[in-house]
Amino acid sequence: MEYNTLRSQLIIPEYGRHIQEMVNHCLTIQDEQERNEFAEIIIEVMGELNPHLRDVPDFQHKLWDQLFIMSDFRLDVKSPYPIPTKHDTVYSKPNKVEYPKSIYKYRYYGNNIRKMINVAVTWEEGEKSEGLYFAIANHMKKCYLKWNKETVDDNVIFEHLYELSDGKIDLRDVDENLVQPERQQNNNQNNYQQRTHSNYQHRSNNQNTNNQNNNRQNNQNRQNNNSNNTNNNNQNRNNNRNQNVRNNNNKG
Repeated sequence: MEYNTLRSQLIIPEYGRHIQEMVNHCLTIQDEQERNEFAEIIIEVMGELNPHLRDVPDFQHKLWDQLFIMSDFRLDVKSPYPIPTKHDTVYSKPNKVEYPKSIYKYRYYGNNIRKMINVAVTWEEGEKSEGLYFAIANHMKKCYLKWNKETVDDNVIFEHLYELSDGKIDLRDVDENLVQPERQQNNNQNNYQQRTHSNYQHRSNNQNTNNQNNNRQNNQNRQNNNSNNTNNNNQNRNNNRNQNVRNNNNKG
């Protein structure tokens, strides 16, 4: 029995031991035509193991590259694609992605707001430019409330817009209000619903208290009536007893 610990390490474990052994066998085939045909069979089997990738662009190209990688780049076959090398495939590193180093004062507004402001300041003064200014201000208010307090005064947004546009967009003296964000509307609606539910609960509690008081009063009245009836019955029995005594005395 051969244990996995005694076997050679798989280069691409996703394809399993059988595919790796097929590649190793392909390396031992001396006839060039037979070796090329066997390599194409290996490519077909590898494609069957990944049917969900058939619609991916350059899927066949990827399979051929993986075939050469599993052969440690020692397989001598004809490929429909450029044959990769170990230096270009294994030891190559991706290009470094430059991270933007710009530091802004109001980072929670994002870069898109700044790009919109840069475009807006190039527009001619008019109704369209004013509408764009208010659209930017409304979006700034949403961004502000997303990362900051629950409420914000419109003048704060106008001041930030004035500062970010280098004084080119000034809405500080405009009387028009910004649109109320959806989250704040939801909060107001939730508060209204909570107040309504609280009032309803309070009325229900008062009604229950009144019902309990009425029940206690009714029970007390029934107890008093029962006590009065008991007293009347005792009084009647005493009267009857006294009457019988007087009758017996008269007969004697």
